[in-house]
Amino acid sequence: HKAFVVSDINALIGHYFKYERKVFDSELQLDCVVEERKAALKNHSLLMLNHDLDTSSSSSPNGDAPPEMSCPLPVEPAHIKPDPAAEDTPGSIDGQPVKRKKGPAPKMLGNEVCSVCGDKASGFHYNVLSCEGCKGFFRRSVIKNAAYVCKNDGRCEMDMYMRRKCQQCRLRKCREAGMLEQCVLSEEQIRLKKQKKQHDDDTARTSAVVTPTPPQETVCLDPQQQEMIEKLVSMQKQCNKRSFLDRPKVTPWPQSQDPQNREVRQQRFAHFTELAIMSVQEIVDFAKQLPGFLELTREDQIALLKTSTIEIMLLETSRRYNPAIDSITFLKDFSYNKEDFAKAGLQFEFINPIFEFSKGMNDLQLDEAEYALLIAINIFSADRPNVQDHELVERLQQPYVDALRSYILIKRPNDHLMFPRMLMKLVSLRTLSSVHSEQVFALRLQDKKLPPLLSEIWDVNE
Repeated sequence: HKAFVVSDINALIGHYFKYERKVFDSELQLDCVVEERKAALKNHSLLMLNHDLDTSSSSSPNGDAPPEMSCPLPVEPAHIKPDPAAEDTPGSIDGQPVKRKKGPAPKMLGNEVCSVCGDKASGFHYNVLSCEGCKGFFRRSVIKNAAYVCKNDGRCEMDMYMRRKCQQCRLRKCREAGMLEQCVLSEEQIRLKKQKKQHDDDTARTSAVVTPTPPQETVCLDPQQQEMIEKLVSMQKQCNKRSFLDRPKVTPWPQSQDPQNREVRQQRFAHFTELAIMSVQEIVDFAKQLPGFLELTREDQIALLKTSTIEIMLLETSRRYNPAIDSITFLKDFSYNKEDFAKAGLQFEFINPIFEFSKGMNDLQLDEAEYALLIAINIFSADRPNVQDHELVERLQQPYVDALRSYILIKRPNDHLMFPRMLMKLVSLRTLSSVHSEQVFALRLQDKKLPPLLSEIWDVNE
């Protein structure tokens, strides 16, 4: 009986290996056929390209046959624009730029160079293979309708060095390379595009919610949470009151409208920096009163305040936004629109995102308790640079997160997306914080010196 079983097993194993061998041979034959077809298609494409090139170059003035081309290159032979100034530039043939066909951009190999300056290209921008620097330069020039002047009568050779020296020749080279102004969106078009995307995202998230609503969770604030929220609101009011009493100390906003007056510009800048100092002092006072903040080491306290201060200032700014007049009001009496911020020396690249964020926060219709809890959560962010005791910071943050969630569920029982929406605003603040760093750097280039407190809190090395 055992011998019979063993012989059956051996027979099965033999059949199995025969079957595996047949499958392997079939797959090998299939791979060979596929490779042969790929090679045939490639040869056919190269022959067709040679034929096109020979046909396009056969009509010479003296009727001579064109010289043979060994190793033809896969380029697009049609729609070549004359470019007398650009010779031997990347993305061109015999000094002439190639107009790219419609459709998706070809895959990047990683070694492409910018058609304008020769730097490493990041992709096709405004119809041309270019780097991020030339993309941004062309966009800014078109939006501002900039007019530049060349000191060399427009004869500058454009490369990575000269692109910073001559803006006129750089813009000319962008156009000669094929960049199209109609591809550049205006700031209003970008804003509308972002609004549409936000609306589509909100609609998608809302539609993803299951239609039959589950039984609502019965939520209530425990006595400790209620006491904590009342204390936070009281602390904020107290800090704001101290700033309001210091209002007469602020340098007055100049009445003169002369944009060329240097003293007036300095006075406006001083006015804004003094308001910023008062805001920083409010934030520091508020943070020191938060339960658990003083339990942290001095180094962790400084690390948290340095990175969270500008974000909390932007949160406080959004609280003071008035959509009726599109302005921000500080200390109850000082109202400023975008133009006022620009007159103080700030750039619109920083001003516009502030107002967009303030509008978005205004749409949420948050109350004092929700703002106070958001600020506390923002301060206790364990992922800040140079924070050492991450575990303690997270433990201190958690009660504020729990309290905010419960508070929202009680106040807005039918809006299940409000809590994640509010937390996403904290993510948006991180982006604004990086934009603010660029603004501080721009102010230094304008020789606008920040007061010592702001330089220290924003890590500015004078």
